[in-house]
Amino acid sequence: MSYTLPPPGDWHVGTFVKTTSPQVVEVLGGAGLDFAVLDAEHAPYDRAALDLSLLAGRAARLPLFVRVQDRSAASLLSVLDLGAAGVLVPHVDSEQDAREVIAHCRYVDGDRGYSSSPRAAGYGALGMKQAIAHGDRSIVICQIESVAAVQDAARIAAVPGVGAVFIGRADLALSMGIHDAQDARVLEATEGVIRAAQAAGTPVGMFVGSSAEREKYRALGVRWFIQGSDQSLLRQAAQAMARPRTPEQAA
Repeated sequence: MSYTLPPPGDWHVGTFVKTTSPQVVEVLGGAGLDFAVLDAEHAPYDRAALDLSLLAGRAARLPLFVRVQDRSAASLLSVLDLGAAGVLVPHVDSEQDAREVIAHCRYVDGDRGYSSSPRAAGYGALGMKQAIAHGDRSIVICQIESVAAVQDAARIAAVPGVGAVFIGRADLALSMGIHDAQDARVLEATEGVIRAAQAAGTPVGMFVGSSAEREKYRALGVRWFIQGSDQSLLRQAAQAMARPRTPEQAA
């Protein structure tokens, strides 16, 4: 399903999907979100589960990205053939990493393998020229989540084909030897990446835990947000309706 990143001055919000249920995708499709991201890096998705969820997204008219488990050619080809609107690629630590990722995701001037049979090619209904043009519009978002990536952020953001950069503050904190993603040093590095990407004319995405945090970074120019997950939304709703517990019950 096609998707276009928000233009300057606009913003989009989606959520992570970490439970391998196509019904969850259907529910989210009616909630007014701009997109959702199937988290194949940290959730137990296999190819069959991704296929069902992407089919549900198409039925619900909800654009779905996949955060792939790694940046290998095989992982990227697999989810793009299944019809993902784009990929969120972890641990892109250098300009060279970004160039390799883009090559794996592109037919023209890249090395993505072609087949007319997957969903992305209309199960053979699209001609080769049309399928290639459609496939090369898939959005590639590179995660900046290490000290090395922060240092190379301007060059990563400037690589042709990088649709956006996405700042992963948790892994960035670990890369810095810090156990708090809200540490001032992590936030300083985050703002540096935002400025570098903006200078390159590349959109910036982030994970945020609340609407207040989203508004903070929207004011800095971030315009693609993943807010929470299906798990956190479920937990928060359940906690909101649960009976108050005594300290003894909570223990």
